[in-house]
Amino acid sequence: MTAAELARRRGVVTTTLGITQTLAWGSTYYLPAVFADPVCEALGLSRAWFFGIFSGALLLSGLVGPTAGRLIDTYGGRDVLAASNLVFAAGLALLSFASGPVTLALAWAFLGIGMGFGLYEAAFATVTGLYGREARNAITGITLFAGFASTVGWPASAFMIDALGWRGACLTWAVLHLVVALPLNRFLVAKAAPPPPAAASADAAPGGVPWTMVILAAVFAATTFVSTAMATHLPRIIEALGAAPTAAIFAASLVGPAQVAARVAEFALLRKASPLVTAQLAAGLHPVGAALLAFLGPVVAIPFVLLHGAGNGLLTIARGTLPLALFGPAGYGLRTGLLAAPARLLQGGAPLIFALVLDLLGPRAALLLSGILTALSLAALLVLAHRTGRAENH
Repeated sequence: MTAAELARRRGVVTTTLGITQTLAWGSTYYLPAVFADPVCEALGLSRAWFFGIFSGALLLSGLVGPTAGRLIDTYGGRDVLAASNLVFAAGLALLSFASGPVTLALAWAFLGIGMGFGLYEAAFATVTGLYGREARNAITGITLFAGFASTVGWPASAFMIDALGWRGACLTWAVLHLVVALPLNRFLVAKAAPPPPAAASADAAPGGVPWTMVILAAVFAATTFVSTAMATHLPRIIEALGAAPTAAIFAASLVGPAQVAARVAEFALLRKASPLVTAQLAAGLHPVGAALLAFLGPVVAIPFVLLHGAGNGLLTIARGTLPLALFGPAGYGLRTGLLAAPARLLQGGAPLIFALVLDLLGPRAALLLSGILTALSLAALLVLAHRTGRAENH
């Protein structure tokens, strides 16, 4: 097979996974923002109930993530991703028939399992199984597509709710998983042979886990916590600092374009650089923006959002490329599942914790907390760069 044919096939796989990831994110993670009000009104539930159940789904996705990674390492990602579309469709169908908190929780349990088996970590592990250390560009390409998941998913959900009601919208999303995502994942993604077993690491913490894994898990957990909190409360933070509601919403809406622009820049300018450089840049952008917004107020809301969005977009790439660069492709699926588990577990509590900080201490305290967490992440990445550089020199 010629180099052009190989590149074309890789482009097909990347595009396919980009499309199916956009659908997966738009119909699960980004669903509550649009569905919470009509579902709660129809079922007579408070928003606290709805988002509490959603948080439980995020926790469940973190618990099943390592199992998903192990299955991808063993059998390849194609069939795991295709199976996740069946689980997503089942969860969305159950959601359309929800009649109270029990059936709502059952539906989100299915969706939580689907998220653990079918979101970014699974897609990244799939292309790593196919392309090994050459998967970095494919990982970036997938995030370029799926960076528009909220941009596509929120309006699509709102349109379907207006046209069909929220129950009909759930069924429509379920059908899209069955007739679009399932065949794309099953027939356009190649089946990969499992990689050779990973070698044991000599750089291990007392529990046998490499220190590099411990540091990465802490970085991913802290930055995901901040990202989730900002996704939930960003307009409210800007408004609480004195901005008009429309201005706050407009500024917050720039997160998505900033994420995608940063990913394009990474592909154009940093794809030959170490993923540690990308991760350090990503972790450093939010603290700068948070300090500006906290001290200067809403006049710098847009620069803050652009810095935060760019850092968030780069961190998504780093979550896929850093483990590949540091550990290699062997055992990648299980490793990324383990690295993502603490982040998913903390993610569930981020909206509530930041809501309490905002209500009790105010927006500047929330910005201070987010800035400290990301600054500590940057410090940890600098320590990791020093450790890995020292190991290479030896």
